[in-house]
Amino acid sequence: MPASIHSNRCKRTALCLALAAGLGLAGLASAQSNAAGAIYGRAAQGDTVTIENPATGFRRELTVGADGNFRAPQTPSGSYTVTLRRADGSVRVRERVAVSVGTGTQVDFGGGDATTLDAVTVTAGAINPVDVSSVESTTILSAQQIASIPVARDATSVALLAPGTVRGDAAFGNLASFGGSSVAENAYYVNGFNITNAFNNLAFAQIPFEAIAEQQVKTGGYGAEFGRSTGGVVNLITKRGTNDFEAGGAAYWTPSSLSGRTPDIHLNNGDLLEDNAKDDAEQSSVALWAGGALVKDRLFAWGIAQFARNQTDAWGDVNAGRNTAARTRSPTWLLKLDWNISENHLLELTSFSDTARTTRTVYGNGEGALDRTGVLGTVHTEQGGTSHALKYTGYLSDDFTLSALYGYGKFSRSIYGISANGTRQEWSGDLDAPDTGCPVIVDQRLSTLLGATPAIHGCDFIGGTLGRPDAGDTRRQFRVDAEWQLGDHQLRFGYDADRFTSVAGGAVEGGQVWTYATIDPDGVPLNGDDTDFAVNVVFKNGATVDVNQRAFYVEDSWQVTPNFLAYAGLRWDSFENRNGLGQAYVSIDNQLGPRLGFAWDVNGDASFKVFGNAGRYALPLTATVAVRGASASIFSQQLFFYDSVDPATGAPVGATPFTPVTYLNNEFGANKDPRTIASENLQPMYQDEYILGFQQRMGEHWSLGLRAVHRKLQRAIDDNCDERAIYDWALGNGFVDPDGDPFQAPEDSTVPREIAFVNPGFTFCHLYNPGSDGIFNIDIDGDGTLEKVTIDADTLGPKAKRTYSAAEFFFEGHWDRLFLQGSYTWARSNGNTEGGVKSDIGQADTGTTQDFDYRELMLGAYGPLPNDRRHTLKLFGNYEFNERWSVGGNLLLQSGRPINCFGVYGSDPLHYGASYFSCSDAPGSDDDGDGVLDNGTDVVARGGGGRTPWQRQLDLNVAWKPAFADGRLTLKLDVFNVFDTRTVTSVVETAETNEGSPLFGTVYKVPTGFQAPRAVRFMVQYAF
Repeated sequence: MPASIHSNRCKRTALCLALAAGLGLAGLASAQSNAAGAIYGRAAQGDTVTIENPATGFRRELTVGADGNFRAPQTPSGSYTVTLRRADGSVRVRERVAVSVGTGTQVDFGGGDATTLDAVTVTAGAINPVDVSSVESTTILSAQQIASIPVARDATSVALLAPGTVRGDAAFGNLASFGGSSVAENAYYVNGFNITNAFNNLAFAQIPFEAIAEQQVKTGGYGAEFGRSTGGVVNLITKRGTNDFEAGGAAYWTPSSLSGRTPDIHLNNGDLLEDNAKDDAEQSSVALWAGGALVKDRLFAWGIAQFARNQTDAWGDVNAGRNTAARTRSPTWLLKLDWNISENHLLELTSFSDTARTTRTVYGNGEGALDRTGVLGTVHTEQGGTSHALKYTGYLSDDFTLSALYGYGKFSRSIYGISANGTRQEWSGDLDAPDTGCPVIVDQRLSTLLGATPAIHGCDFIGGTLGRPDAGDTRRQFRVDAEWQLGDHQLRFGYDADRFTSVAGGAVEGGQVWTYATIDPDGVPLNGDDTDFAVNVVFKNGATVDVNQRAFYVEDSWQVTPNFLAYAGLRWDSFENRNGLGQAYVSIDNQLGPRLGFAWDVNGDASFKVFGNAGRYALPLTATVAVRGASASIFSQQLFFYDSVDPATGAPVGATPFTPVTYLNNEFGANKDPRTIASENLQPMYQDEYILGFQQRMGEHWSLGLRAVHRKLQRAIDDNCDERAIYDWALGNGFVDPDGDPFQAPEDSTVPREIAFVNPGFTFCHLYNPGSDGIFNIDIDGDGTLEKVTIDADTLGPKAKRTYSAAEFFFEGHWDRLFLQGSYTWARSNGNTEGGVKSDIGQADTGTTQDFDYRELMLGAYGPLPNDRRHTLKLFGNYEFNERWSVGGNLLLQSGRPINCFGVYGSDPLHYGASYFSCSDAPGSDDDGDGVLDNGTDVVARGGGGRTPWQRQLDLNVAWKPAFADGRLTLKLDVFNVFDTRTVTSVVETAETNEGSPLFGTVYKVPTGFQAPRAVRFMVQYAF
């Protein structure tokens, strides 16, 4: 049944045009192509249905089959005219039929007796019919809708409008978390091309914001076509040329003078830690675009060039000795070519670039003051690159459609520094290369933390790890998809292959880190018995690594009855990870992902749908795992007493070691045997998901729905570094003399004797499935022969656990001048692992965080996870007063995130410092003289520190189209965080120093992040 049979009710406003195009869809969408939609419906057998887009010349003619059904798959997004020609010569027309990405649009002409239908024009002010061809949970927003609401100009901010999404930790770029998963578990596409950066899954290629025609956000229940994601899918469809020439330009400016200010930060004792009075940020961008037909109805082009500039001044910690000024320039572009070779064959090319270059100037900062004492150096980074995707679509018959895509992308992650004297500092990736620059200095002495003595500073300026100037990634992707209509069965099947190569590596600036700390035997600071010491850490790695991924899928959407759709799908995933020598260290085949679902059109008129699905979703290992975990690397630690400090470099003078050199994880620069990296019985990780819900159209203008979601992580992959179980195995199997030195390497061993002694036998961390036995190949005695060591699951640690349960209420309303959309989500996310990354400490080692390294680290780890937000209300929309004026709004109310209490467990025999779910405000004692206080082993479970406050934010905008410009000129003002609320979004969760001294009176729970302050954005746009 049509959305409405009324006509000429909607005036020619931007909002109405957006809705008339049918792009304002939300809720559930069908399992169509990830770059197109479909038109389907019913008519009489033998009738001819013609589907035509006047703007592009796209045209398909179908003959209605014996069952009375017709379907046009792989139909590009847009507005169509659908014409029915009956055998008696009568004609029926449906105009402005909307098609959006991934959706099925129903156009029913009825059976043979439906001859009384007149021509129909769909009303733009009416809500779209419920998509009863769908089992997915999807939100789709058009370019017009996105432009009408106050939202940041990036795909992540738009994705966060969808139900079930929350903003992740700032340490990972504020990416979106979907359904309790970590921010490193999402997939991103542009016109069907996978743009996810598989190096660590924490980035994706960007396109100019004005180039987005539609953004589809899949939050769950997606079909077998989509894989390599246990979070969500963000699917971008770009604009394309039409027979009508169009061009335009827009300028945006966010001045610092109108922005709010981040609050100052004080220690718990009242002392000033950060003075943010001088912090400054300004953003501006300019975009120009044009598009049209190169050959009418046949060849089209659309292109855009955009230049953005961001400038920031960050002063920060008054005791840090450093402050920075950064400037980022982002010249981006996109070109879209479409060639209608014939009515049955299409070819399209998408090319775009998102290179961003940042220059960060680092200044010295006077102790306890906000000043700039001179330039220490500049840091130069380059991110992004260029991508190309060529896609063919062939309508080989009325019932069979084939598409094929090849894509190539090359991306940079370059970083290097230039010191004040002009010396270039960079890391070549060669472990034998000499170190350059000043060592990194970290001052964690109690006297500094308590403000009794000035902090020690050096001449380092990079800010930690020095990357490679040639660091980057290359992607080669191929996929083929087919759709075959067999009566009531819509079969889809396909294959995709993805090869991702990464050049990566890093080393700490100056080759080493000196961390100053304090031994406080009685736990009472500054009472005369304290002893300062220095910890020396050397860290460096470098390799070129590969991830090869391939998958097959098949799915069937079976129209069991006219009102009931059953869906079944199966996905086969395989992946292979290679180290720096090109050797495979993990190879997993036949990861099966079954998907089931149903959609019940209860009333038979697309007004009320009950739906459900169950699916299994998997995620491969990222490329970053191999750089350190499977390739040569160095990671050493040694403790020193010292006499004084070099005032120029900050390094200790007269340093005397009081511990031997420890090669953590035995990373001493040797290549790793690929057979020893992972457990022999390693299985792929996967997560199961279940959704049940309904969606109902409430009259002509409203629709609403409710769905229940449950996700459970069934199996994970992580690394374990516990050598104690290996020692016990070796002892029980005759490899160790109980009365001699454990694991003393034989004279002819290739492993240095001091290394084999310090870290016996267990040469590095091993990948395994937490909760399963580990079967590790290890050269226990250094004779060149690998021993097969089996360690039971309980010894290694607990099973990985993560569950997410939610109830999502979503709604939308469309009128001639108003659209309103929103959701309320109650959710609970519990477990002992967040997933790919660890927001608790900002650890971005995707897939190999410190979780499960040792079983002690997992004591108390179960509880509310970092992305747990129990309550979230989202409401956004736009109202047009008339053809000249409109206002938009965006409201977010969200409860806070859990807070942990990290500290030292016992006397920290594992040397992980304040990384355990154990903390105490009572002073401990250093009974063994190792410099670490033993504060006991009391466990404070995950989330035991409470929660951050609720976040409340209202964004508003107003737009004006002057009459003299005939609607071509738009002036708009966006105000974000209108009331300038400054809610704390993250805090220090470390309650003890690495030496066990309590921090409750100084930095524990001190804010580290705030809600973004008020910002004002001006826009001028002219389009014709």
